[in-house]
Amino acid sequence: MLKQTPSQTVGPYYAYAWTPELYGRRAILSNVLATTDTPGERIRLQGTVTDGEGTPIRDCILEIWQADAEGRIQPGAAGFGRCGTTEEGVYHFDTVKPGSTGDGEAPQIAMTVFARGMLVHAFTRVYFADEERANAEDPTLAVVPADRRATLLAERTVTPGGVVYRFDVRLQGDRETVFFDL
Repeated sequence: MLKQTPSQTVGPYYAYAWTPELYGRRAILSNVLATTDTPGERIRLQGTVTDGEGTPIRDCILEIWQADAEGRIQPGAAGFGRCGTTEEGVYHFDTVKPGSTGDGEAPQIAMTVFARGMLVHAFTRVYFADEERANAEDPTLAVVPADRRATLLAERTVTPGGVVYRFDVRLQGDRETVFFDL
């Protein structure tokens, strides 16, 4: 009989390895992808992860991958980050707004969601609502039903602390985030 492997379930041991800072240990990865020297527009990507009933998920882990501000994916560059959610289900990443990688794709951030009770990771993309023209031409967004595309758009706000893009992740229910099969 086949048994679940660690990649099939998010158990309590993942938090110690993936978000050790929550337990007083040094982080292996971080939710800070950009320093003051990183070229590009500095942004904060933040939101709340909720379940099908709208309840915040406090022990979710999010990973993101992205290009740099010029649209390049460079080995060794800080284009990968990881963040656990707070008790209120909130996450954030401090990064730069990515450029388009080409082939008609709009600027976007790839996101993977790991949560208790999910046997398969959920994959989505974060597009930027203020990139209307690029989004209209993006081949991936084009296959998403028009009434569901808004679940993939991060809304821009300028705050005293800088630019914030809000992207809430809804795992089920009304306005569920669009997830992709890989």
